[in-house]
Amino acid sequence: MNKIALVTGGSRGLGKNTVLALARQGADVIFTYHSQQQEADAVVAEARALGVKAASLQLDVGQASSFADFALRLQQLLGEQWQRERFDFLVNNAGIGVHASFAETTEAQFDLLMNIHLKGTFFLTQALLPLINDGGRIVNLSTGLTRITYPGYSAYAAMKAAVEVLTRYQAKELGARGITVNAVAPGAIETDFGGGKVRDNEQLNQQIAAMTALGRVGVPDDIGPAIASLLSDSNRWVNAQRIEISGGQML
Repeated sequence: MNKIALVTGGSRGLGKNTVLALARQGADVIFTYHSQQQEADAVVAEARALGVKAASLQLDVGQASSFADFALRLQQLLGEQWQRERFDFLVNNAGIGVHASFAETTEAQFDLLMNIHLKGTFFLTQALLPLINDGGRIVNLSTGLTRITYPGYSAYAAMKAAVEVLTRYQAKELGARGITVNAVAPGAIETDFGGGKVRDNEQLNQQIAAMTALGRVGVPDDIGPAIASLLSDSNRWVNAQRIEISGGQML
């Protein structure tokens, strides 16, 4: 029987790459999307073409009040398409990037980042705990910016630093159920995240490549398969860790 993974924000970027990497590994996949149903449908089709079951559900991870309803919709989907009550892996990937100096960051920007990255990760995981199998896995997405500093991301990095602390507490408190919890911290990646700055700004791309041990900027295929590997049986003893995937950025 295939494992079932739930990935938030799986219709594009690192989330999409993770969904497809898990599908290639033989896991059935459910993922959330915010508003782009057409993109989500295309990812579902790609995953199914790899020989696994796949489905998508709409969710705004910045709206914690909707999580109880989402859990009910997920439970219904699991019953209808899988004839199962629970799933195995949760990847808290969904997020946005806001670039603003510390001095110019507004309260609205701060609250937006907090609601999506910290409050969303905290309370969505809490709402889904009854649906996660004992012995399951949780992966929270962090960022290389919790270790290094890059002007303009103070609020974003602060939320992700809180996620890393949360990860350790989750690992401690969920250990009795055999659930492992780890944080994955990507370095700079060529996606449309944050307006595609790393991907589209050649000067910035070259600057980051020059400060990375492997001499280039990361791509989605560097991240999705690593997350899928962390969810494999080979990594069952990895727990409560911050795992940076950056190619050796700013060593």
